Amino acid sequence: MLSILPSLLYLFCIAGNLSSSGLKNPHEELRKKLAAISSGYKATVGVAVIHLERGDTVTLHNDAQYPMQSTYKFPLALAVLHQADQGKIRLDQKIHISKEDLMEDTWSPLKKDYPKGNVELTIAKLLAYSVSQSDNIACDLLFNLMKGPLNVNNYVHGLGIKDIEILNTEREMHSNSDLQYKNRCSPMAMTKLLEGFYEKKYLSDSLTRFLIRLMTESTNSSNRIRGMLPKGTIVAHKTGTGSLKHAIIPACNDIGIITMPDGSHVALSVFVSRSAESYAVTEKLIAMLAKEVFDYFNK
Repeated sequence: MLSILPSLLYLFCIAGNLSSSGLKNPHEELRKKLAAISSGYKATVGVAVIHLERGDTVTLHNDAQYPMQSTYKFPLALAVLHQADQGKIRLDQKIHISKEDLMEDTWSPLKKDYPKGNVELTIAKLLAYSVSQSDNIACDLLFNLMKGPLNVNNYVHGLGIKDIEILNTEREMHSNSDLQYKNRCSPMAMTKLLEGFYEKKYLSDSLTRFLIRLMTESTNSSNRIRGMLPKGTIVAHKTGTGSLKHAIIPACNDIGIITMPDGSHVALSVFVSRSAESYAVTEKLIAMLAKEVFDYFNK
C-alpha cells in the first residue's frame, strides 16, 4: 500500500495543476481567434505575441521562416547602437555619402533630400532615415559601418536569438530579388528581440530610449499594427515590405511594442508572406490581428 502513495500523490498534483490552469494553453482562445481571422486570406501568416510585464506568450504558425524585408533594420539598429555603447563609434560621427552610394530605383527619402550625394551625415541621422523612414540607402551605409550583414547576424545570435538570419544588404536584394527570402526569421525570434530590447538587456537606458523614439516617430505605414488601434495608442514599430512579383506580395510585415491603456506593453510581430491579396487588404489583415491582440489584453 505504501509503495503506491508516491504515484497517487503525483497524479493528484497533475490533476490539481490542470484544474487550476484550465486550458493547457491559457491563451488558446486568442490563438484560435488569430487563426480564424487569417484563415480567409490567401497568404502565409505568422504571429508572435509577448505581454512584456506578465510574460504571456501566444504564437500562430511560428514554425515557418518568413522574409523579414525592412524589419531587419531593427536588429541592424541594435547592432549599431551596441557599438556606440561600447565607445567604438559615436552617434555624432559623420559618414560621407558619395554619388555612387545613391542606389537607383529604391526607396530612399535620403536620396530625395540629397540627390547629388557628396554629403556627410551623422550616424544618428542615418539611423533616423533607416528606422523611422525605412530608407534603403541609409540601411546599407549602416551595414557598411558594421562591415557587413554577417557581423549584425553574429551580434543577434550572440544575444541568444538564433532563429533569425541577416545575410544580405538592400543593394544585394535589389540586384537579386530571390535573396529577400534568405533574410528571414520566425515571428517569435523577432518578438523575443523586441522583449530583450524593451527590458534594456542590450543597450544602455539612453540609447534604448533613442531607438524607441525613432520607432515611435516612424512614418512607416500606419495601416498595419496601428491601423485599428484606438486613436492616441503609442506604438514603437518597424515595417517591412516586399515588392510585388507576379501578383504575389513576398512580404508585408510589422513588428512593434504597443503601450496598453493600463501602461503595460505588448510586443507583437506579424509576418505575412506570399500574399495573393492586394497591399491594402494585406495591411488590413495585420491591423485586424493587432486589434484582436490589443482587445484580448485590454480586458
